[in-house]
Amino acid sequence: MKIALIQLNPVIGSFADNCRKIIDYAEQAAERGCSLAIFPEMVVSGYPPLDLLERSSFVADHEQAVRELVCALPPIGVLFGCFEPRPERPGKPLYNSVVLAKNGVIVQRFRKQLLPTYDVFDETRYFEPGPPGELLTFEGLTISVTVCEDIWHYAVDDYRVQPLARLFERAAAEHRSVDLIVNVSASPYHRGKESIRQAIFKRLCHQYRTPFLYVNQVGGQDSLLFDGGSLACDRDGAVVARAKSFAEDLVVVDSDLSRGEVHQPGPVSEVAAVHDALVMGLRDYVRKCGFSQVVLGLSGGIDSALTAALAVEALGARQVLGVALPSPYSADDSLRDAAELARRCGCRFEVLPISDLFDDYRAALAPLFGDLPEDVTEQNIQARIRGNLLMALSNKFNHLLLTTGNKSEMAVGYCTLYGDMSGGLAVIADVPKQLVYDLAGYINRDREIIPESIISRPPTAELRPDQLDQDDLPPYAILDAILELYLEQGYGRTEIIERGYEVAVVDDIVRRIRLNEYKRKQAPIGLKVTSKAFGFGRRLPNVQNYRG
Repeated sequence: MKIALIQLNPVIGSFADNCRKIIDYAEQAAERGCSLAIFPEMVVSGYPPLDLLERSSFVADHEQAVRELVCALPPIGVLFGCFEPRPERPGKPLYNSVVLAKNGVIVQRFRKQLLPTYDVFDETRYFEPGPPGELLTFEGLTISVTVCEDIWHYAVDDYRVQPLARLFERAAAEHRSVDLIVNVSASPYHRGKESIRQAIFKRLCHQYRTPFLYVNQVGGQDSLLFDGGSLACDRDGAVVARAKSFAEDLVVVDSDLSRGEVHQPGPVSEVAAVHDALVMGLRDYVRKCGFSQVVLGLSGGIDSALTAALAVEALGARQVLGVALPSPYSADDSLRDAAELARRCGCRFEVLPISDLFDDYRAALAPLFGDLPEDVTEQNIQARIRGNLLMALSNKFNHLLLTTGNKSEMAVGYCTLYGDMSGGLAVIADVPKQLVYDLAGYINRDREIIPESIISRPPTAELRPDQLDQDDLPPYAILDAILELYLEQGYGRTEIIERGYEVAVVDDIVRRIRLNEYKRKQAPIGLKVTSKAFGFGRRLPNVQNYRG
């Protein structure tokens, strides 16, 4: 029997468009001789719909969409994710479900049992855990159907229940053998996630000596980036079929896993994966929000250069407007580099000097500032002038404004509220500075798009004479290492110091992270590429005084 693994890029709440895609791909699967087509978790609504699930109209429209979809599918088995009302009380009103449809009816239902509540997940807010699952018998095969987190007890220690073990115990009690394990997912990407998944998949194949099929959502949804990467593994955990990453795809595999399509030879490098994730996430966020063009400030620095190059790749050169906004402290080299970058990228480029506006601000404030010396206040004024001008261009021409700050700067507050933080999407807000340079090198892998002079220049905000980032911050190699330990691995200051980092440096970084929480709460949404990003998955109070 041929099985189609189909990863889609849904838009949350676009029921008609999502269902049209499901039908189109299911028909392709039927035309290719497949008896079963498998789609991702909650593919009808898109994942995660969050508090839309609390709207009765959203639930009702989804139910209608599912009914119409089931009747419109081709006459093969179609396994797809959706949510379903749960009328019983007490408990939550919905199940996160997967259903098998064939010949115009739903043949069988499977409910998600493990509901994640860590990092970006909050499924117990909406869903009731499903009861122990049943085995699916389809065209002579016995299939164990699981929903995303139901196999993650291998990596997450929070769960007391092992849904897959329950299914195999049931099969043993019924004197049946399981032919396939299927996992229907909407599993977001982050750096290192692929190796975690592969370890889980291989472990379950070895434990149960059973082939495994994995179908994952793809596409950007707000800050979350779903990488797809659907695959099939044999009973030894060897990959015999694989879909593309970061793109919609359909791959066909035989149920005995003797043959399968490999559309991508294997996992790409970590830097390449982050690059592809950012390009996909930027493209999807812009287009799904109804924009077609973007604007950003081009300082001649590495962060804005990387953001511009990613935007051009995601949207096309003519859809990107780069604007240089030189101040009295901007070096001539910076303006030349910004212009050269725009030329190489092929994007539109304009120059709006801010020196006169900066003088006007200082003159207006002089009666109140008196003889007080210039300090960070005047630096922030320059950033806010730039932010105002860029927002004006965004409003006037309906361009989404991209901010260009990286994770290292966001962590320690090396950014200006209502200045360089102004915008609609923070493309590299979850990219540490060292990774910024790695991504620039990757973009230049075939030809030099980002000028070498930008990459080699010491980082600077150019808001005062002869300013360098390293005047105010430790070297980025040290800063990024401490940030990863503190933010992603959850180490406290004492544990980090015990690893050999200077007490004063660690204390200063931890202090800055704590003091600048209020800034990050007001930042535009950023694309998540690390295991712990600022924003939706990191919930800390602004007002707190814990220093550990």
